[in-house]
Amino acid sequence: MDAVKTINAKPTKKHNKAAAGFKLFIGNGKAVFGAVLLLLFLVFAAIGPVLYEYHHDGYALGSRLQAPNEEYRMGLDELGRDVFGAIIYGARASLMIGFFVTLLVVIVGTALGITAGYIGGVFDIIIMRITEAFMLVPFMPLVLTLAAIVGQRFSNIIIILGLTSWPGTARLVRAQTLTIKQRNYVERARALGAGSGYIMFRHILPNVFPLIFSNIILLVQNAIIAESTLAFLGIGDPSIPTWGQLLRSAREESAVVTNSWWMFIPAGACIVLLASSFVFISYGFDEILNPKLRKR
Repeated sequence: MDAVKTINAKPTKKHNKAAAGFKLFIGNGKAVFGAVLLLLFLVFAAIGPVLYEYHHDGYALGSRLQAPNEEYRMGLDELGRDVFGAIIYGARASLMIGFFVTLLVVIVGTALGITAGYIGGVFDIIIMRITEAFMLVPFMPLVLTLAAIVGQRFSNIIIILGLTSWPGTARLVRAQTLTIKQRNYVERARALGAGSGYIMFRHILPNVFPLIFSNIILLVQNAIIAESTLAFLGIGDPSIPTWGQLLRSAREESAVVTNSWWMFIPAGACIVLLASSFVFISYGFDEILNPKLRKR
């Protein structure tokens, strides 16, 4: 009978932890503001293209750099295309870049970090030297060079950003792994004959996951800003509208000088707001996970 009560008590305990965490999240103004802002962009990116027709490679809808009017609320760009449509489709592109690049970074960085930290020895030395080599090379010149070599397709940009952004995650995970592998439960598992793969997957990965999760939020933000920077510099897929491309077009057409504000203010505001949403969520989680910050 006692065993049955113990088994039934486990889900309740987990449920209470989840409810307490959700309550802290709802009570944190920064986290809620960031989450609402991010949700608006997600809805905007998911529903906007369904409700609003836009052809990035289509014909000109009017005169170039036409000011906003009743028909085109955000005006037309240098090729006579609808800026509002580009903003909508750019939201989808930015979020896809952010999430897919982050997924690639987390997979590569976590796998290498845990393996290097747990196995150690020559493998650890090799991985850390490769990591340091990546971190010594300036990020943007490296990305620009790789994009010029492999091409500027949308999928290539995702792969390039993912394969050049993992070193920070790998170093972070490795440092945590070096601490965890010395704990008693890992030593017991090793003494009982558990293999390295089993220990890394069942004991180390769950314990480094909170650190990975807190890092994910800023990784998405960094990926979105990096893609916008590349597009602004002319390294991007021209067949897919992005906010960075709009800013590049504004620079090339001297939109600031000609007061064509619709070419740069909406796109710039979207980049700032989307990046800020992840910053606010990150600050909120820091306060939730750190009781000392909640007392301030």
